Amino acid sequence: MKLIIAAICLGIAPLLFGQTEQQNVNTSSYFSPEIVLGFTTEANSNFPERGLQSGIFFNFGWHNKSNEKEWSKQLNYPKTGLSFGFTDYGNSEKLGQSFSLMPFAEFKIFKRWNLHSGIGISYMNTKYDEVKNPYNQAITTHLNWSFRAFMYYDLFKVDKLNWKIGLGYNHSSNGHTRLPNQGFNSFLASVSAELSLKNDMSDEPLDRTKSPKTIQRYFSSRFDVGQNVLSEIFNDKKEVYSVAFSAGKIINKTFKFGAGLYYRFYEHYYDYIKNEEELIVSDYPELGNHPLLNASNIGVFVSSELLLGHIGFEFDIGFNIHKPFYKIDWKLNQGYSFENGQGETVVVLGKLDDYYKLKKTVSSRLGLKYYFINNNNQPKHNVFVGAHINANLGQADFTAITFGYVYRLEQKQ
Repeated sequence: MKLIIAAICLGIAPLLFGQTEQQNVNTSSYFSPEIVLGFTTEANSNFPERGLQSGIFFNFGWHNKSNEKEWSKQLNYPKTGLSFGFTDYGNSEKLGQSFSLMPFAEFKIFKRWNLHSGIGISYMNTKYDEVKNPYNQAITTHLNWSFRAFMYYDLFKVDKLNWKIGLGYNHSSNGHTRLPNQGFNSFLASVSAELSLKNDMSDEPLDRTKSPKTIQRYFSSRFDVGQNVLSEIFNDKKEVYSVAFSAGKIINKTFKFGAGLYYRFYEHYYDYIKNEEELIVSDYPELGNHPLLNASNIGVFVSSELLLGHIGFEFDIGFNIHKPFYKIDWKLNQGYSFENGQGETVVVLGKLDDYYKLKKTVSSRLGLKYYFINNNNQPKHNVFVGAHINANLGQADFTAITFGYVYRLEQKQ
């Protein structure tokens, strides 16, 4: 599963945002080394002591100011590209270092302010170990999701160099494929120099012509294969299978909005019920009457997506209509255990409070897609593959590979 996700991100890189498509010959590229300093917050109690977090990123990208693609016009000619990064978390023995690869987009907010956002993968060389490294509960797997958001300020330009400073946030975690999974949360400052690989340093696009507004209705279906763990006790990876159907509108070939219905089946839930584990016997025997149904999750969702050529950045938020097993999931994961002094382990289960009700109700989904046909061409039929992280409210639930199909109706102006 992790290798497939890595392959998707690596496969997106050389085809990033359709840059291999025929473009205006004036499209310019740039290279930007960036030094980053900051700190990582405590992920858990007794988290290892750490010094200053430091790192270096190499950003390779395109200005897109002369990009003739519709998405570039609609998004005010953003920069797009790929970041390679190395980070030291301030404690080489217990927290270690990471190597990251993240596709990104950078949007001009004000005259000198730019918003940079990227999502991809990171390899961590140090992780949690029950015996050797028990207090680093942030990272439990070598390969992890990473998210990066920075606000940059343009200081000044000299020849081909644009000097910038930035403030930002970085998060890395494994998407609930192994516990504990508190994740790294870092707050950072940076200085960088953007070197244009062409003489033209102007931020002004060559074409300010506005396109007529277009609307195109679509229908879509997808199938997901995901993995997660149930709890620290049931910490082996099992599959989560999903299907979803949706419909909506694509505006100006770029902004995709829709709504739909999803169904999910959790192997962990099903096995827990069928094996008549402790909470089934003691608290919820009724779940054993229909194990297949009670290991399922049914809900509705709304979807938003940016279509950048072959690439889609997607965010969904949903409402769970049916997820009866989540009460056991919550109790297992929100509880704790301790030794009672007599060599016995006492387990205290989590309570079904208001926060439980909120997380049981709200789902979310974030990820990247690769479309086999460029969306700027408005194909009637298109297929895609993607990698997504699914969450209960904002807490990771499972990581999934997505396969899907989109059918478009005739475009209207």
